[in-house]
Amino acid sequence: MQGGESEIVGGGALLLRCAAMTLERFARQLCGLVAAVLLAACGGGGDGASCDLASQKTWLRSYMLDWYYWSGLSPNPDPAGYAALSDYFQALKYTNYPGIGVEPWSYIQDSVSYNRFFAEGRAMDYGLSVNGREGVLPLKIRYVEPRSPAAAAGLLRGDVIKAIDGVADSTLISSDFAVLSPAQAGQQITLDIERAGVPQRVTLAAAEYALTPVPASATLPGSVGYLLLKDFIVQAESELTTRLDAIKAAGATDLIIDLRYNGGGRISTANHFASQVVGAVQAGKVFATLNYNAAHTASNRSFVMSGASGPAFARVVILTGLRTCSASELLVNGLRPYAQQVVTIGGTSCGKPYGFSPVEACGKVFSAVNFKAVNAAGQADYETGIAPTCAVADDFSGSFGDPAETLTAAALSYLQTSACPATAAQPQRLRRAGAEPGERRGMTAN
Repeated sequence: MQGGESEIVGGGALLLRCAAMTLERFARQLCGLVAAVLLAACGGGGDGASCDLASQKTWLRSYMLDWYYWSGLSPNPDPAGYAALSDYFQALKYTNYPGIGVEPWSYIQDSVSYNRFFAEGRAMDYGLSVNGREGVLPLKIRYVEPRSPAAAAGLLRGDVIKAIDGVADSTLISSDFAVLSPAQAGQQITLDIERAGVPQRVTLAAAEYALTPVPASATLPGSVGYLLLKDFIVQAESELTTRLDAIKAAGATDLIIDLRYNGGGRISTANHFASQVVGAVQAGKVFATLNYNAAHTASNRSFVMSGASGPAFARVVILTGLRTCSASELLVNGLRPYAQQVVTIGGTSCGKPYGFSPVEACGKVFSAVNFKAVNAAGQADYETGIAPTCAVADDFSGSFGDPAETLTAAALSYLQTSACPATAAQPQRLRRAGAEPGERRGMTAN
């Protein structure tokens, strides 16, 4: 009888697990559907136009003339001479972006992968990122997604990559690292790594997995809280609240925010985060205002602080680098009118005060720059990046939130002394051309 009861209980648990899995899949599908509907409602879908190349180019030209932030200042070539939609999109971009030339932010992405990240909070890849854009050896794993194949295989931040699929590090360092962007789930790569001088070989199979947008938090010596935010996606918001409430409850009065590898995401999530940092006293005040081009000033809108329980953090130190981009820079800029002190430590950020109101057409999402985001003081002049208060080079090793990790240690030193720590190495200015696999540089008006 006891055995029968166990079988019944076990079967019930299995049914519950199956139901939970079904609900989770339904929720992900629903999120994707809602995102697609919202994208179409923002002016996408090509207004019902045909999806042949000529029609797509005609629609794109009309859209860019109407909604592109630099409309009237950017080129407007005839579409006939372009054999690919991506080539024509590139030809329509503004060509006088400070320090760069052709505006580097606008991009096209397939709808499935766009919704996978922004709606579902998921990825399909190997789950590791490297310090490839620095262009120097050793080639290291700088970040591992906690639920990814790389994490399951035991790979760690700081592991040295000697070869990928037999291609040596000395050759890889000058590549675009496309090898880390699989075309489909199940695709495999083999890494030869070294950890503490011991060689290992690891084979990874690409898979879809849930992102972990808030991977680490801690309360550090000196009443200092630490929080790492990897992605500004809606799935981060409840976790941000929970972790910041815990940090405040533990007595932290200052906060270190780690955005060194955060390429951005949703402005609403950045606004939620800022509201938690500045506390209830700033409720109702402007966090950021989005300014569209002259033809669409009626679309200008502001995000306001929602208020949060508990006091504001007195001092905020933000860890940055060139991979700190878009909505991450918005957080830095948006906090400055309110926090007692906002300090940045690390490297110069990417330089993107611009964002998107994405539109969908023919299975593609077009993220063309639509607006410039300014803070409550009307400031957003950081097209060449936000320079750090203290320049400190990331060494791509050590655990996030460990007081001994290079950038975290520098932040703690600054909070203790109000002076920049002496550093032997300064951050290297990274190559701006393109993004590494796994980087998502965006700021969306949702």
